[in-house]
Amino acid sequence: MLKRLVVLTGAGISAESGIKTFRDSDGLWENYRIEDVCTHDAWLHNTKVVIDFYNQRRKELYNTRPNAAHEALVKLEDKYDVQIITQNIDDLHERAGSKHVLHLHGELKKVRSSVDDDLIYDLDGWELKIGMKCEKGSQLRPHVVFFGEAVPNIMPAAELAQQADIFVVIGTSLAVYPAAGLINYVSNSCPKYLVDPKDVSVSHIPNLTFIRKKAGEGVPELVDKLLAAAE
Repeated sequence: MLKRLVVLTGAGISAESGIKTFRDSDGLWENYRIEDVCTHDAWLHNTKVVIDFYNQRRKELYNTRPNAAHEALVKLEDKYDVQIITQNIDDLHERAGSKHVLHLHGELKKVRSSVDDDLIYDLDGWELKIGMKCEKGSQLRPHVVFFGEAVPNIMPAAELAQQADIFVVIGTSLAVYPAAGLINYVSNSCPKYLVDPKDVSVSHIPNLTFIRKKAGEGVPELVDKLLAAAE
């Protein structure tokens, strides 16, 4: 039986593909305050602004490609049962070829009903428009978890973390909850790896190897090491 390798990815892995993160600019995201574009209150009171913001993110995503880190993770599937948990709403893992990807915060290329969270649709193209409705007649909204909303996939993610034989964290400061709490579900004896160029507080995490490099450099190096160990 293949060892289960669980990977938690954050904004840092997609940043090298050109996708900007709000945490790199003092709480601004492309010159927007998060409160104006990524909360339920913003959706209710500034619907067009929210739709336009995510349309721009989606349009940019169509012109973005997976990078060396995304591509390296796919190679692990030859030797491991790889399960990716991502905080990112892009589809770069899938486009690189990863087969098992769990999105914590939603998916940018999908939309859903604003009255029934179970009605989720693939969006044809990059543009969601005012007046596009679900089968129940409500305006479609971006299929993303707004700040303050529940994270429906957090428990499936926690179960994956509990089952990990090896746990890898890439491009996240482990400061955004509830995703940051997933590390607490991993067994103390499980080998853990963190790939991130920034200072991250890791002294409380047992059995951890910290690779202080950008994802595009550090992940391929780690993948080569893990593949060699599986021989």
